[in-house]
Amino acid sequence: GILALAGVVVNDSLVMVEFINQKVRAGEGLREAVIQSGTRRFRPIFLTSATTFAGLMPLIFDRSLQAQFLIPMAVSLAFGILFATTITLYLIPSAYLAAEEIRVHLGKAWVWWRYPNGKPDPEAK
Repeated sequence: GILALAGVVVNDSLVMVEFINQKVRAGEGLREAVIQSGTRRFRPIFLTSATTFAGLMPLIFDRSLQAQFLIPMAVSLAFGILFATTITLYLIPSAYLAAEEIRVHLGKAWVWWRYPNGKPDPEAK
């Protein structure tokens, strides 16, 4: 169940990140691309997760002996998808913005460390 959940979470995250990357390549600002990704990809991500959850409900409530072996997997997958969907819709865009800010600040720190006087030495190689 956890392996299947990891696959669904990675798929949802890739949908979100790819949409952000497409918008940035199209020339939009990063913040605007992240906002649009949250609004435009909400429905596909939510519906994928909701239908998977709904599809697992008959197995969760089944009382047959054969289903008793699969119920723990179905429960972990179903409720993990509900939790991961909210995390994907909020955490992925926030983490994308935070990672970009960190990259910018590390780039500035690298330039400061590499060229402490503010300009590169033309004779240094």
